[in-house]
Amino acid sequence: MMPQPGHLPPEAPAPEGTADPGAAPPAGPDTGGGATGGTGDPTGVPASVSADTSSADGSRLTGVPASPGSAVGPVARMAARPTLPDRAPAVEDPAAETDRARAALDGVADWLDARAAGLTGDGAAVLSAQALMARDPELARRVGERAEAGEAAAWAVHSACGAYQDLLLAAGGYLAERAADLADIRDRAVARLLGEPVPGLPDPGHDHVLVADDLAPADTVQLDAGRVLAIVTRQGGPTSHTVILARALGIPAVVGCAGADDLRDGTAVAVDGDAGTVDIDPDAELVERMRRREERRRALVAESQGPGRTRDGVSVALLLNVGEGDPEEAAALDSEGVGLLRTEFLFLDRTEPPTVDEQTAVYTRLLKAFNGRVVTVRTLDAGSDKPLPFVETGPEDNPALGVRGYRTARDQPGLLTDQLTAIARAAEATWTRTRVMAPMVSTPDEAAEFATLARNAGLGEVGVMIEVPGAALLADRLLAHVDFVSIGTNDLAQYTMAADRTLGSLPDLLDPWQPALLRLVASVGRSGERLGRPVGVCGEAAADPLLALALVGAGVTSLSMSGPALPAVRHALAHHTRAECARLAEAALAESSAERAREAVRAAANPEVDLW
Repeated sequence: MMPQPGHLPPEAPAPEGTADPGAAPPAGPDTGGGATGGTGDPTGVPASVSADTSSADGSRLTGVPASPGSAVGPVARMAARPTLPDRAPAVEDPAAETDRARAALDGVADWLDARAAGLTGDGAAVLSAQALMARDPELARRVGERAEAGEAAAWAVHSACGAYQDLLLAAGGYLAERAADLADIRDRAVARLLGEPVPGLPDPGHDHVLVADDLAPADTVQLDAGRVLAIVTRQGGPTSHTVILARALGIPAVVGCAGADDLRDGTAVAVDGDAGTVDIDPDAELVERMRRREERRRALVAESQGPGRTRDGVSVALLLNVGEGDPEEAAALDSEGVGLLRTEFLFLDRTEPPTVDEQTAVYTRLLKAFNGRVVTVRTLDAGSDKPLPFVETGPEDNPALGVRGYRTARDQPGLLTDQLTAIARAAEATWTRTRVMAPMVSTPDEAAEFATLARNAGLGEVGVMIEVPGAALLADRLLAHVDFVSIGTNDLAQYTMAADRTLGSLPDLLDPWQPALLRLVASVGRSGERLGRPVGVCGEAAADPLLALALVGAGVTSLSMSGPALPAVRHALAHHTRAECARLAEAALAESSAERAREAVRAAANPEVDLW
């Protein structure tokens, strides 16, 4: 049975707001107790996630650049996950074991809710949604089955969660990304049942670099940005909650880092979240270079304000990706509006779709908050990888290639027409400039169909997302029917490179600098330029200041990202003319690998941008 989506966290953006990413870095490489860390084994590791010996005094681990910034400090490791004893106890009362197991899951859910109550915005939403996972009736049923079959409570929870994780991973996409959330629930419940310490963040009493196999949302949202200088994890990909929330907190991070398991408490490391490197026992020169770089970065961020402009005055709208959370809080950020409003949070955690009136009220509040700016609403992006009880798609062997996004309207058009009606009513009530776009549009005919539906509902600016290569290749024909397009680089990378975006083992293929992906983006950009239509990017690529320059040079006219990324992208644009951006795009497109494309742009860009 497929997991029910009402118990899965929404694809929410990170909580808006930043913290000082480099507060009080240690003054030298020996802060934290000596060189006891290992170097990792590069054998069999993907090219972008490996170990080398580039550090002057020690060695270098490399992973996926996840959150910008750099920091130096001693390692503090997460506590090990609880492990089951080698021999399971005999069960005399299966009903009692069932009650104990379910009580442990309820206790975890209560703990998550209590932590959520002390937070605001999307941090609270993430934990509340994880609490729903812990209370999932299907999970409770599976646990009960195992306990009734004779498994002790801890063993029943462990095996039931493992089977449920397998379902999430098999579903792919969004659901697979939530498997780590379920693992955290399992570990907390098992620890309660075994009477062991609950997994949690270390508290060494001083500033530190947090190292873990992976981080669950419950841990990430509680990070103290005044103590945690940087994050390094062995697992994780570019769309994990660890990455999203670390960026929101302004904490440098490297994920998917081979060799992280070998780092020991107290080992001094230098973490570069822009390059994706972790230097073990860095020398004094590297430490000082990082310190100066962070000081300069903070000063420039403080100066970066206003609308996005290239050095020669070409406008590049800098917009926000938002979802569930406080719209007034998001509106207070220095952005030009919303480039991606995720609406899934309205539909999750329900057995029936929200009414037109319910949706209208939510959209109206957000549009009012952004009055005077633009808001781009993405219609429901649901289906096989984000299943909803009221969206029937039938069994599918490969959900990532199945009925999702706009395709759900083929069998259930009422969901889409109701949503368009609600968006149009909210736009009319607020007079906020409102654009609407459909996800997972693949053909010109689909674009034309959606445009007709949206305009018939009373919406004047209509677009589609370009997330599959087929749409990118025929962008000119799609643009003949709509007013704008927005490129979702996360999914476009997945489908272009045939690499599941939820797999931590393929980060090099999902790198947004992959020339094949950039070539598709440039093709769309050229189509937009020829037809005089705006082309936006709302994937993680937009938040990379260097890559943003190449995207603008490739014809992109707006960039949508999380709030903390705005100042750095604004700063990068201000130091380059539109023609210089075009030359940077050409340099990236001329290369044959993501690494070489990135380095070609870095070498040719204004040195001021190398701070990011």
